[in-house]
Amino acid sequence: MAQQQDGYPVQLSIDYPDEPLNRLSTFFRLIAVIPILIVLVLITDGFSSTPGDMNGDMNTGGAGFNSAGAGGAIVFATLLMILFRRKYPRWWFDWNLALLRFTTRVTAYLLLLRDEYPSTDEEQAVHLEMAYPDAATDLNRWLPLVKWLLAIPHYIVLSLLGLAVVVLLIISWFAILFTGRYPRDLFNFVVGTMRWAIRVQAYAFLLVTDRYPPFNFSR
Repeated sequence: MAQQQDGYPVQLSIDYPDEPLNRLSTFFRLIAVIPILIVLVLITDGFSSTPGDMNGDMNTGGAGFNSAGAGGAIVFATLLMILFRRKYPRWWFDWNLALLRFTTRVTAYLLLLRDEYPSTDEEQAVHLEMAYPDAATDLNRWLPLVKWLLAIPHYIVLSLLGLAVVVLLIISWFAILFTGRYPRDLFNFVVGTMRWAIRVQAYAFLLVTDRYPPFNFSR
């Protein structure tokens, strides 16, 4: 996948619904989302809690992928590969991207942005692209050790934006129930916050880029 020359290597866009949103689906969204949330939890928790290796480690309830997974994403193992081998295995990248896409579709549904029930594999109206890095030339081998620390200012801002999203979600819920539409400005704010958070995750934990995430909502 080619990286845009003038854009950040992680891009997210969600289609604004052309048709009025389903009021009934919106009203019961917290209930309707439960089955797909269970699937997501089983994928992420199952991956990060796989039993230990053939030696057992039964006394500690060994978690073979705990050192490599964080919420299902391959993180620590990727850090070690970049640090010692200057490699980012392609299938690890593909797994992280597929999982992030699935998680984003579930999040978009939960936040009332779309009515389509989240697919486990189809893109639907949620478009997330992430450029595959050449670890030998694009990534500094030492930077992954401190990226999580460098991203602290983003954590602070995103925690405040998250509170704003909760408030706007409640407002949007009532707006959809009465008008069938998600206010466009609120929609853009929520999607922008999601884009911001995903870029920070891609930088600090998925380690796909060394470009520091911008402090904005833009594409």
